[in-house]
Amino acid sequence: MKSWKSSDQKYKTMELIQTPSSALLSIFIGLGLSASCGFRIFVPPFIISLAALSGHLELSDSFAWMSTLPAVTALGVAVALEIGAYYLPVLDHFLDTVAAPAAVVAGTIVSASIFTELSPMMSWSLALIAGGGIAGAVHVAMAVIRGGSTMLTAGLGNPLVATAELGGAVGTSILSLIMPGLALVVVLTVAGVGVRQWRLKSRSKATEVSSELNVADDSIS
Repeated sequence: MKSWKSSDQKYKTMELIQTPSSALLSIFIGLGLSASCGFRIFVPPFIISLAALSGHLELSDSFAWMSTLPAVTALGVAVALEIGAYYLPVLDHFLDTVAAPAAVVAGTIVSASIFTELSPMMSWSLALIAGGGIAGAVHVAMAVIRGGSTMLTAGLGNPLVATAELGGAVGTSILSLIMPGLALVVVLTVAGVGVRQWRLKSRSKATEVSSELNVADDSIS
């Protein structure tokens, strides 16, 4: 009787230990994949669908449709179109503008699909704030880099940036499934650098406008 109680207590203790660790792991994976949406919107959902269809990834019940063959096919077509569009000189700038809110939405949906160990309210709250936020931050970082490439190379270097973004989307998505903690650190670093550069660029523009206004005032007086 004592041994039965002892084993039952051990089981409950292990369950308490495993539940938080599983929840934390799903958060890391979800946020890493959300960040990947800042590079490319459809690549992370496509990789999620492939992993879920092959049985290597568990999705929440609301997103079970992503583990079906039609979903994989549709997302695969979307990925192909997205990749091709970013190599067109004019269309890539248009996509950068449209993709900003789309990346936030994609990051929210992707992270919510992975947070299987959380309650629905906690899952969607965290997905919206953290998942959508980190996807938006990464997208801003890449938009700054693309803008710098356009200024320095007159757009000739943009295909290289597009290739790097595609590699980042695929690499961080796969890394998020294998080593989620490392993937999260990498994308947070990229996002931090990009946002910092964006702030510096905004401040320099504000300084230039202010100096031009001062010169105009001096000339008038």
